[in-house]
Amino acid sequence: MSILKTKRLEAALSQQELADRAGVDINTVGALEKDPPSTRPRPQTVRKLAEALGIAPSVLVGLFNLEVPAA
Repeated sequence: MSILKTKRLEAALSQQELADRAGVDINTVGALEKDPPSTRPRPQTVRKLAEALGIAPSVLVGLFNLEVPAA
């Protein structure tokens, strides 16, 4: 299970709820939850998802092999 999906489930959110909170499309959440992800997100998308989950972006960065996005 991907880190993103694990953190989403820990937060008791559906994919749609996370997408709404983060301001991203539900298809983006689904694609990024695949293991391995079927797409590489933009750093700002990682930041938005992390903020919506209440976690540091660095928690998700390793999953996507990205640099830590600036706040």
